[in-house]
Amino acid sequence: MTGPKKKRRIEHWKVIAAYLIVYDVIAVNLAYFLALWLRFDARFSEIPYEYLNSYKLFAPFYTVLCIATFVWLKLYNSIWRFASYNELIRCMVASVATSLVQIIGITVFVKRMPISYYLIGMILQFGFTVISRFSYRFLLLLRGKNVVTNVPQTKCMLIGAGNAGQIILRDVKNSKELNEKICCVIDDNPNKWNRSMEGIPVVGGADDILLNVEKYDIKKIYLAIPSATAERRRDILNICKETDCEIKALPGIYQLAIGDVSIKDMKDVAIEDLLGREQVKLDLEPVFKFLHGKPVMVTGGGGSIGSELCRQIAAHEPERLIIFDIYENNAYDIQNELKKKYPNLKLTVLIGSVRDSGRLQAVFSKYKPQVVYHAAAHKHVPLMEESPCEAIKNNAIGTYKTAYAAMKNGCERFILISTDKAVNPTNIMGASKRLCEMVIQTFDYMIKNHRESELVKLTAHLDSEEVAGNENDFKAKTQYVAVRFGNVLGSNGSVVPLFRKQISEGGPVTVTHPDIVRYFMTIPEAVSLVLQAGVMGEGSEIFVLDMGSPVKIDTLARNLIKLSGFKPDVDIKIEYTGLRPGEKLYEEKLMAEEGLKTTPNHLIHIGMPIAFDNDEFIEKLKSLNEVSFANDEDKTVKLVKEAVSTYSPCIDGNEIK
Repeated sequence: MTGPKKKRRIEHWKVIAAYLIVYDVIAVNLAYFLALWLRFDARFSEIPYEYLNSYKLFAPFYTVLCIATFVWLKLYNSIWRFASYNELIRCMVASVATSLVQIIGITVFVKRMPISYYLIGMILQFGFTVISRFSYRFLLLLRGKNVVTNVPQTKCMLIGAGNAGQIILRDVKNSKELNEKICCVIDDNPNKWNRSMEGIPVVGGADDILLNVEKYDIKKIYLAIPSATAERRRDILNICKETDCEIKALPGIYQLAIGDVSIKDMKDVAIEDLLGREQVKLDLEPVFKFLHGKPVMVTGGGGSIGSELCRQIAAHEPERLIIFDIYENNAYDIQNELKKKYPNLKLTVLIGSVRDSGRLQAVFSKYKPQVVYHAAAHKHVPLMEESPCEAIKNNAIGTYKTAYAAMKNGCERFILISTDKAVNPTNIMGASKRLCEMVIQTFDYMIKNHRESELVKLTAHLDSEEVAGNENDFKAKTQYVAVRFGNVLGSNGSVVPLFRKQISEGGPVTVTHPDIVRYFMTIPEAVSLVLQAGVMGEGSEIFVLDMGSPVKIDTLARNLIKLSGFKPDVDIKIEYTGLRPGEKLYEEKLMAEEGLKTTPNHLIHIGMPIAFDNDEFIEKLKSLNEVSFANDEDKTVKLVKEAVSTYSPCIDGNEIK
């Protein structure tokens, strides 16, 4: 036995479609009847019999044709609560097409009608068709506008009366999720002042922001000027942050170019918007031509800089990309990201330490990378002050071992990622990075003077004869350069994410000293500079980016608090915790002795290397290797001070003698 049959339920949209068909049957006939009626002064008795009879004869054929055309153009399948421009065009096409058939059909097969009959009939048919379909959406919009909630709307200001601003304005007005109301628009074009956009007044330029924030009791500001220069954005944001408003901004012109702009694209204002300079633009075409078809290795490839290097290199078809990192979670993340985005990329992800010469030699011997970006390093200043031996083992000795493996295996270019903390260092991390720079300068000096045997002997002393190999087994050709830059916005350990987290938790925001200043750059800028160095370098150069003016960390913290809609020291407290061990008030980009050499890009400079005794440095490197691996912290710091003449360890700004 079979159970009772389920009664099939007719979908609601099919019922609506049936009603529309009935409506259209009436509408298309009514349109042309009214056209005939209006032609003869709206008097039925005045309509000549031959015209009325012709209309009746053609009506059945025309009705069937209209319904068939509407079905073909899917005028019964749309979701009319979301009716838009596309549906309007289809209604127009349907009306024009069927009206042409009316004109030709009734004229040829029945009788020629008055011209007004054809024109008025077409217009009325289009009107009836559109009204039936768009009235539902119109009523929904009216009902939505008239809905009264108990929650007061957040009053907003929109800056930018261009295309992006118009899209954001419509999105806010039509959004059911947002309980916000844009009360006024700001734009620097005087031609738009005292006019309106979507019914919202354009009240003036940037100089009128503060006045209108107070006038309209604004609580949130939307910044929608994606094409503005960095300087202009900074000037406007400096005005906005003097208000108590929360500020959201459209990140850039890219979204506008691809037509993907909506309220969801509005982000918290990035602190780089307040740096007041355009991002450095580099011609990377020579870089990617250089990398194309070559095996490229990135040590520390899972970190902030390393992972961005991997992304940009992967996009330009290297023969193979080798990612080498000690931290498996980071390596796993970048591996999955690149596999998904570049399925045809030859990708090798390896776990290992730059301290392990055997592991490095095995990797270099197997994959023979032609270009190496050495980003693996310990970089946290306070942590390294507590563990100076680890800083030397990983940064200085690790760089030496990686540079040696590159030389032994015939690598073309070796690019070291350095830092402005290597300039006149006051902490062990900065000093260790200066040692890294001295390592690659030593390699370059030894190779150019055909003294590779000294490096072979040093490696044999540091590791073993097996690792060092025989100097006759390889011909050194590697070029070594360093890239030095400041703090990277958004990188792991950057102060900006820390401040944002502290603000989201209600404070306090902790600043070490009210006068501390730092240089800042973005991750793309840093990576672009690193990539450029791989092409421009001839050996032993230290590339330096002009990072503009340094930024006071206290000012940066206060700006972030203001941009989040709070008042510093009122809503969110700022606490000064004192300089940490090894921390100085300001960073320098170059040592006084170095001097600058220009490059074709006026924002990139080359620091001329400081001469030092390479033989003496090699002996000190031997001693540093021994004491650091013996974990003798006092001797390690003492030897670093001897090796790096500009290193002045200090606590709370006071030098340790």
